[in-house]
Amino acid sequence: VQLQASGGGLVQAGGSLRVSCEVSGVTFGNYEMGWFRQAPGKDREFVGAINWSGSNTMYGDSVKGRFSISRDNAKSAVYLQMNSLKPEDTAVYYCAARRYSGSYPVASSTYYDYWGQGTQVTVSS
Repeated sequence: VQLQASGGGLVQAGGSLRVSCEVSGVTFGNYEMGWFRQAPGKDREFVGAINWSGSNTMYGDSVKGRFSISRDNAKSAVYLQMNSLKPEDTAVYYCAARRYSGSYPVASSTYYDYWGQGTQVTVSS
């Protein structure tokens, strides 16, 4: 199973960025997908998640209203659109997959089975 995150980079505060995660080695439609992030010296933080069909999403409080998650099951990919970026959004962003086909995704990282390698997002002030 491979999760390949991409699309990170350097962006100015107030700008936008979209990161992607392509998944291989599993039947993507059977998996809930999550995004997490970790800044230096801080704990891993839940960013958001999307259920297997894309019908339900949930977000961490710090990104609610600014970030959105979508998925394309035909491409085995999940996306994180980040708008109105702030310097405190600077972190390594990880995608994760959970073998679950329920209606509502979960925020706890302990439920996720597979993790990508992460992509760096840096927001300058």
